[in-house]
Amino acid sequence: MPCRPAISSMSLGRCYAGHSLQQKLAMASKHGLQGIELFYEDLVDHAGSDSASDLLAGAASVRDLCCSLNLDIICLQPFMHYEGLVDRGRHNERIEEMKLWMKLGHVLRTDIIQVPSSFLSRDQVSPDTDLIVDDLRELADLGLQQRPVIRFAYESLSWGTYVDRWETCWDIVQRVDRSNLGICLDTFNILGRIYADPTSKTGILVGAEEEVRASIQRLVDRIKPYKEKIFFIQVVDGERLEQPLLPGHAFYDAEQPARMSWSRNCRLFYGETERGAYLPVKDVVHAIIKEIGYEGWISMELFNRAMNRKDNAVVEELAERAAIAWTKMGRDLQLDPGTMHDRLERADGSRREESEVREVVKEAEFARL
Repeated sequence: MPCRPAISSMSLGRCYAGHSLQQKLAMASKHGLQGIELFYEDLVDHAGSDSASDLLAGAASVRDLCCSLNLDIICLQPFMHYEGLVDRGRHNERIEEMKLWMKLGHVLRTDIIQVPSSFLSRDQVSPDTDLIVDDLRELADLGLQQRPVIRFAYESLSWGTYVDRWETCWDIVQRVDRSNLGICLDTFNILGRIYADPTSKTGILVGAEEEVRASIQRLVDRIKPYKEKIFFIQVVDGERLEQPLLPGHAFYDAEQPARMSWSRNCRLFYGETERGAYLPVKDVVHAIIKEIGYEGWISMELFNRAMNRKDNAVVEELAERAAIAWTKMGRDLQLDPGTMHDRLERADGSRREESEVREVVKEAEFARL
């Protein structure tokens, strides 16, 4: 399967800013994106509550809406703060929650649930890698019992409590040793840990260039023989800050790691150098696609302060920027230009007129009444 462009539903504007899921999906479709990562928070907002019955009905509605807009649902995410919990009673509760998530996955017709590494405080999550492996193996075994099988994409966050590098994440995936547990590689989280330092004046860690080269070589050497374990990738850049993200900075939050605050406010799409993008994302994506030979979904999981805007114009603006980023990345990596050709034709108006998209949204909204 050739690489295909996608975007997370949250990337197109957060629910609390008043952006409906219908509007987000319509704009993703209009601008040629082929799939979405569905955020659980968006599903709850669309469903009207987080009760099981409402969520299952909401999932069916989202599935039908995506089908009408020719959008695939890559995954449901994020199933947060699961692995390594010190409170084993809470662990059992999370297992019960996962049983509902798997039902939602079946209704949505997606087979992937994304699990980011925990960033709970050190008194809440254990450093015991054996426990983390056992917990993820328990999830995988639950998924293997499903028909169709549910897969899990484990991802290291750059501010994760203990799993904050792709190497650690990959080691855990290998130790779990289940066909339905794979890795999600995110350029922002890879480079946010080994290249970027939002608390420094330069925004770059000392020795970062050498570390990135070495990490990319390890990535190719270790994962290429098992490339089928890459379930999907996320391609995102980050903004170089004019001032270090320290107390007094507009984005500073004493209750968050600096990298998390930076991530929530300052992600950018691929190649947006005019907006301050500065991470060596191209090098990482080149390694994954051209050297490892990954073929599959490429998602743009953006978080940015622009998403706080309440006007609907921001939703289309972000969808359009995602499409531009995809085209730019395709040129840079010399990807098959036909990969997105049909979708871009529609975005130009030759397949689906904007009025048709609006009608799909209106029909979906009417169905919810």
